[in-house]
Amino acid sequence: MTAPRTPAAESATLGTGAGWTLLAALGFAAVSTLTSLAVGERVSLFTVLTWRYTLGAVVMVTWVGTRRYPKMAWKDAMRFIVLGGGGQALLVGLALSSLQYITAATLGFLFYTYPAWVTLVQAIRGAEALTARRAIALAGSFGGIVIIVFQLANGGTLALSQVAGSGKAHGIALALGAAAVYGLYIPLMQWMQKSHPIAATSAYAKIGSALCFLMLAVSERSFTVSMSGRAWGAILALTLFSTVLPSVFFLKGLMRLGPVRTAIVSSVEPFLTAVLGAVVLAQPMTTSVMLGGAMIIAAVVLLQYRRERVA
Repeated sequence: MTAPRTPAAESATLGTGAGWTLLAALGFAAVSTLTSLAVGERVSLFTVLTWRYTLGAVVMVTWVGTRRYPKMAWKDAMRFIVLGGGGQALLVGLALSSLQYITAATLGFLFYTYPAWVTLVQAIRGAEALTARRAIALAGSFGGIVIIVFQLANGGTLALSQVAGSGKAHGIALALGAAAVYGLYIPLMQWMQKSHPIAATSAYAKIGSALCFLMLAVSERSFTVSMSGRAWGAILALTLFSTVLPSVFFLKGLMRLGPVRTAIVSSVEPFLTAVLGAVVLAQPMTTSVMLGGAMIIAAVVLLQYRRERVA
């Protein structure tokens, strides 16, 4: 029989989980910018993603191979390759395909409607209750995202018909579709993770994603190894700093915080994306972006400020 954790131990677990999740958010925040830099070198999106996940899989498999992890049953391994890797490929493909129609910053903020999907899935499953504090935190997070999306997507001036005519509606649909998939993906990964080593499950998921993107790149006849040094540099940065390390950090946070808390803490990611856009791509930081980012951070603080009491 496992002894109940003390309040101090529970708080330490939540704090550690929040730390891992924030580190993951920083890495993931650079994905759109680095992908845009690579695609800007006349490399197809699916080729960039194939190399990103292939190199990521090599790194993770090498790491797992040098450690004495318990052997995973083939059935479980295939589950991570097909569901974990395939699900990741689907949501990443949808999200980054939207960059053809909307900016990286707009994608970042639209994608972060996904906490609503996480909350809905968890409520339907009866896994986590929608407490008043979580509802307030989600409302604050969404309020900030709405302000930023309103500014970046339309500038507050375009009519809906103009948005559709400009192709932005297609980009918005892709981004929101990715958010919906992610809302299902987070609890799915937590359910499959169980007691398996995080590094091993991440390696299998990377293999699955790499295979999916390789098939897509080959089918459109865009796969190549002939790329500029700038493109390779962006892909290597994507592999290490925005794929391998953040994936491990995210799972570490997920197993300590749970899906809903992880989703809310991760909502600082679009603000970090905006900061990276300003530093790397010289994109302006408007008042709306700052206000929306402050609301998102306030939601994270609210979530971590007071620990839920478990009877």
